[in-house]
Amino acid sequence: MDAPAALPHNVVETTSPRLARDSSLELLLTFVLLFGVTSIVRWVIGPSAISRLVPGIHAQLLVVGVAVGLLLAGLILSPAGRTSGAHTNPAISFAMWLFGVFPGAAVAPYAIAQLLGSVLGVIGARAVWGPVVAGPPVAYAVLQPGPGWLTWELFGAETLSMTVIIFIVGICLAAERLAPFMPWIIAALVGTGIALLGTSTGGSLNPARQFGPAAVSGQTRFLWVYLLAPMAGAAVASWLLRAAQGPRCVLTHRLCGTQGE
Repeated sequence: MDAPAALPHNVVETTSPRLARDSSLELLLTFVLLFGVTSIVRWVIGPSAISRLVPGIHAQLLVVGVAVGLLLAGLILSPAGRTSGAHTNPAISFAMWLFGVFPGAAVAPYAIAQLLGSVLGVIGARAVWGPVVAGPPVAYAVLQPGPGWLTWELFGAETLSMTVIIFIVGICLAAERLAPFMPWIIAALVGTGIALLGTSTGGSLNPARQFGPAAVSGQTRFLWVYLLAPMAGAAVASWLLRAAQGPRCVLTHRLCGTQGE
């Protein structure tokens, strides 16, 4: 896919101090996200009073989806999220560049910060909650596809899922009346994805979501799929958005919408 030829009027300007600050905030936000995700899995799916009250994996995944969605909305609306954009996802940062509202020079620093924050978040959860995080069924909240899934099927499903999410994000961020609702739209999309895909693809939807758990647990068999498929989805969604909307610009790289611009 061709990169944006020039930065449009609404692209964020990046200086080295600002990039260092925003990347550090992305590390912090992704740390909180993965600490939260691992903690939610520990209490909702791992041995606990909560898991005993929620019968069956599908109901548990619904609870996990709602909890993770609310956590994401809170991170997006936090002061740190309003500053950096609260991507917490390399595919989102990549998509924002393809949308033309985020500098290419910031994509790699953001992604590195997000992946490092993911690892630290999982390690932090292990330190707080103890050995139960390492053992089954928690297993550091690492994701695995359901039985019988082939690698190409997993790649296609994760790509399609991320294409849908980023296409909707792009549509909403191009409309002033919808952009302020982005935190809740993101929460609903991700929460629904977790609930519907958890027993099939695992419902990662974010390279950073799987990177920390896989790196810490050592369960890296499908890691490349979970890393690359969302990036492919971002590229496809960007192409579809340009085909659907033409030159119409996405308004901002911030998932809090136009707030903070």
